[in-house]
Order: sequence, then structure tokens, then C-alpha cells
Amino acid sequence: MENSTPLKSTGKAFKKLWIVIAGVIIAAIIALISPLFLNNPVDYTNINDHFKYGSIGSEPENGMPYWIWKVLPAVFPDKLPGEGYQSLGFLYEPGKDRPIGFSQRRVLIDRVGLNCAICHVGSLRDTPESEPQIIPTMPSNTVNLQGYIQFLGKTALDERFTPNRILAEIDAQGGNFNPIQMLIYRYLVIPQTRDALITQGSQLAFLNEQPDWGPGRVDTFNPYKSIQFHFPMDELEEDEKIGTADLPSIWNQKPREGLQLHWDGDNKSVHERNLSAALGAGVTPVTADLERIKRIEDWLWELPPPTYPYPINRELAAKGQPIYQNNCASCHAFGGAKLGKVTPIGEIGTDPHRLDSYTYKLLSNQNTLFVGTPERFKNFRKTDGYANMPLDGIWLRAPYLHNGSVPTLRDLLENSGNRPQVFYRGYDVFDQENVGFVSTVAQEKGKQYFKFDTTVPGNSNKGHLYGIELAAEDKAALVEYLKTL
Repeated sequence: MENSTPLKSTGKAFKKLWIVIAGVIIAAIIALISPLFLNNPVDYTNINDHFKYGSIGSEPENGMPYWIWKVLPAVFPDKLPGEGYQSLGFLYEPGKDRPIGFSQRRVLIDRVGLNCAICHVGSLRDTPESEPQIIPTMPSNTVNLQGYIQFLGKTALDERFTPNRILAEIDAQGGNFNPIQMLIYRYLVIPQTRDALITQGSQLAFLNEQPDWGPGRVDTFNPYKSIQFHFPMDELEEDEKIGTADLPSIWNQKPREGLQLHWDGDNKSVHERNLSAALGAGVTPVTADLERIKRIEDWLWELPPPTYPYPINRELAAKGQPIYQNNCASCHAFGGAKLGKVTPIGEIGTDPHRLDSYTYKLLSNQNTLFVGTPERFKNFRKTDGYANMPLDGIWLRAPYLHNGSVPTLRDLLENSGNRPQVFYRGYDVFDQENVGFVSTVAQEKGKQYFKFDTTVPGNSNKGHLYGIELAAEDKAALVEYLKTL
């Protein structure tokens, strides 16, 4: 009995010590794993940076773990046409760890996703020796989206896609994982990512049967059919299997509200069109970050197109203005009687594939999206042709027609038989004389450019024969005036 008090004191002291130790251990575990349970995007104060790198909500469902995405080019260099993601035409800015168009968000782990800029930031050089100028809201003229999708699918099917190989490369590139992160990546993240990429590759396997899109183009709605609505792609009608279209510019949206939007004029709501495009980038109705999407919408609402940066022959342009008014303005000028209306395919005569790819079945499915919310789609319609687009900033929107089959404005004023039948896309040196990008360069400094063949299905350069009867001097004057828009 005499020793009971010291023993009790010692026991209490040990108990307190173990409580402290347990508390430290628990705190350490919480400190290690608590970041895994956050859902925070990387935000940007500057609107240009937000547009280029900010999240729109594509990461939670369809994003990739950042570190796996980062090391794939090093693990599978043989599956890319050159070094890194740059070889697919993605644009990097100094000091950035990912290309323009890739956002980052922590959803259990750091993930990357696509945003608006993946399709709407381009590159321009004055000469082959010039540094590229990065221009937001123009079409992404160098980006090969089909090549990126196919690269991811090929890596997932490769036997080198293992935890050991991936983790070794992550460590080599400075991943600095703690033990818990190592376990999570080894047994959960890497296997699940591979499974997800295999599933995505299966859903998009039909892309391997399509003609190559090439840089600056995308099949707008067929991937949508498969990913969003699980259409059996092998059972589609033949005339809807190719929907390749040129990427558009997205500046100056306010005067476009109420016009028939998309190439085929299937929607009149700018906001609804924007949400539809976000879905194409990997957003879902559940994950759409409406606040951050609206920030971009507000910025684009009255954003003017870039001004033509090269010398303009003002005298010649003045001669071209009445030619424009008499031949183009009714369809393409703001206030024109036919602006934003659909010209039937039988009249416009351009390639029908993009029009045919948008079907009534897709329309009926689209109008169920965002059900139960104010965002529910209700403006999509099936049309019988292509919409007449405004020409603001037209100098920066080459190649031309909805499928990008005519390299320059000057070429567009020729009969389809006299337009280039084969040319090269993805080259970003500007053609000041003809207005467009230089299209005769097959390769430069070891980089191969995409050979565009107008005889391939979906690539026809026929139609839109307006202005082809003008005299050569009038065509030159018209092109000079178009530089001013």
C-alpha cells in the first residue's frame, strides 16, 4: 500500500506520454494525408492567365493525375512524333510547368484537365526566324488534339505502364513523394489511371478509323456522343461518322448572342454554346465550375479581335470596302440581313460531313443535360446547312471554311478547282500577301507539318463560290480591306 501512490503516478505519466505520442502520430498522418481530401483549383488573378491555365471543372471526372501526366512523355517517348507534348503542337510559356490549355486542381491528388484555351490560343510568327507570339482567343492553329488522345490511349496499352516505371520517373523528375503518397500511387492511382485510359481509349477507338484531323481541328460531336451519351459508335450511320471542323475564334461574343452559332448554326445561346464546349473539354454537368466559366464569359463578351499587325495599303483597302459591301456584307457584317442565319447546304455547297454528324438523336440527348438546373440545355436545333459568320478578326482565323480546307483568303476567292488541293497545316508563319498562314512548308528544323489532302472525306474545299468572278485587282482590294476587320 505504501508504494501505490508512486506506481499510480508513474502509470499516469506513461499514459500521458502515450497520449502525446499518439497525438503526434495522428497529427503527422493528418498532415500527410489531409491534402488528399481537398478540392481546390489553382486560381489566377490575371484574366489572361486564368483563361490559359485556370480550371473550368474538367479535372474531377476526366482529369489525369498531374505526376502521371507529366512523366508519360519520358516513359513513352516512342509514342510521340517528337520531344514531349510540344511535338503535338501544345504551346509552352517560360516558367510554366504545363502547356497552355491545361488546368490544375487538387481532387484527392493533384490533377490536370483541359480548359477553353486548349482550342482557343494560337501561335503566330512574322518570319521563320521570329519568336512565336502567343495570341489568346484565336484558334489553336498548332494543337493536335487527336494525336494527344491517341497518345494517351497507346501508353495505357503498353506493358511499360507499371507502378515501378511510373514512380521511378516521377522520382527522377522531382516528385518527392512521402511514403503514404508512394503507397497511394502504387496501389491506387497508377492502376486506376491506366484502367481509365484504357476505357477512354476504347470509347474513342472510332477516332482511329477517321481521317486524321491534323492541327487546329476537332471532331466536335462524335466524341461527345461516345463519352457523354455512350452511343454505340460502330452502329452509327456512315454519313455521321466524320465531323471534323476547324477550331473557331471566340472574341467579341456580345454581338453574337442570338445568332445561329456553331458552324452549322445549331444553337443561338452564347452561354449554352459555351457550356457545350466545356463538356467537350472534359467537364460534366456535375463538375462544371460555373463561377470560373462565367469569369471567362464576361471577359470574352466585349473583347475586341486582335488588330492586324502588319502594314495595310490604305488606298487599296478603301477600294476594297465597297466590294465587300456589295459582295460579302449581307451575310458577314454585323447588321447584315443574313448574318447568323443558316445557308442551306445545297446553296453553300461546302463539305457536308460536319453538318451530317450532328443528328436528331444527339439533339434529343443534349436537351437532357443539366436537367433540374437553370443551365438545362434547351436551344439546340438541327439545321440544313452552315451559318453565316461575322468576319471580325478574319485575318487570324485561317485556314478557311468550316473544315479549314482553304489556306488563305486569296485562295477562297478562287473556284474550288483552283484552290490548293494539298497544303500543310500547323505552320505558324503568317502570309501577309494572301492572308493566312504559310501553307507550303512540309517541314522545318526537323518538325513535320500536317499534310492536308482535300480529297480525303471531310476535307473537301468545294463550295462558298462567292466573289470568284471578281477581277484580279478587285480580289486584291477585297483581301486588303478584310485585313482591317
